[in-house]
Amino acid sequence: MKNRNILIIMTAMSISWSSVFADETQLLNVSYDPTRELYKEFNQAFTRYWKAKAGKTVSVNQSHGGSGKQARAVIDGLEADVVTLALAYDIDEIARRTNLIPKDWINKLPYNSAPYTSTIVFVVRHGNPKGIKDWDDLAREGVSVITPNPKTSGGARWNYLAAKGYALRKYGSEVKAREYLRKLFRNVPVLDSGARGSTTTFAKNGQGDVFISWENEAYLILNQFGRDKFQIVNPSISILAEPSVAVVEKTADRRGVKALAEEYLRYLYTDEGQRIAGKYYYRPRNAGIAAQFPFPRIQLFSIQEQFGGWLSVQKAIFGDGAEFDQIYSKR
Repeated sequence: MKNRNILIIMTAMSISWSSVFADETQLLNVSYDPTRELYKEFNQAFTRYWKAKAGKTVSVNQSHGGSGKQARAVIDGLEADVVTLALAYDIDEIARRTNLIPKDWINKLPYNSAPYTSTIVFVVRHGNPKGIKDWDDLAREGVSVITPNPKTSGGARWNYLAAKGYALRKYGSEVKAREYLRKLFRNVPVLDSGARGSTTTFAKNGQGDVFISWENEAYLILNQFGRDKFQIVNPSISILAEPSVAVVEKTADRRGVKALAEEYLRYLYTDEGQRIAGKYYYRPRNAGIAAQFPFPRIQLFSIQEQFGGWLSVQKAIFGDGAEFDQIYSKR
């Protein structure tokens, strides 16, 4: 009888707790390093929106790290409902290796499932003591350059491609572009695994003369550490960086949150979602919203026009033993 009473009490507790959480749903957004502040505010906005629309509570959990590292975590079993990563290739890899994401994921949302853009700029110490003006200056002797590891960081891959695109256009040959990149990476004392780690190395730990940075991360450095300590230098030309998003459909469907996950990503394209992106220095796709933010004019080239897209780039430049490995080992 005693055991039966205990069972009745435990069953009642289970029913009670189930009723408490019946209207609460959780999502996991697996993202890359510099989006922490963006998604902290965006998640709060979406939670309010969903409560008003559906009368239910949603809790969005975040995971952050280097984009390539995050993609591998999902491939290895991290149960993301959505991924918001630094580049399309990382989502393609999840789709290719797990089938959790459909192969045509890029067509599911506007602008090839990239709701905002960014670019690559330089952060220097106040007064710009090394006189950094453009990409050539990063290859000069005596200049210490901070950039993360392209093998784990999506931002670092954009950095590399921005530098190479500049060199190809200025020097006119693959051989001369590679020589420029070897000189640049001779000036890199350490490769952190992600962009936020490199921010810490440069801004907090005081290493390096110049940080090759996401534009949004550069402005956050100025705001967090002080405009009297750092300043931004915009290069003459840079790359159009397009961070990508996708629903991890099979995981979200199994958990019963696929429709909610789709709504979550679509909310990035709303006026409120676009304003939050602009507030954290990502360039909104909505031209009217973008006009509210004073982004500098920088000549930008796309990965498609300069390099033919991520598939060829990943194999030829960032694959094991490919161009980056060769350059870094011979710097």
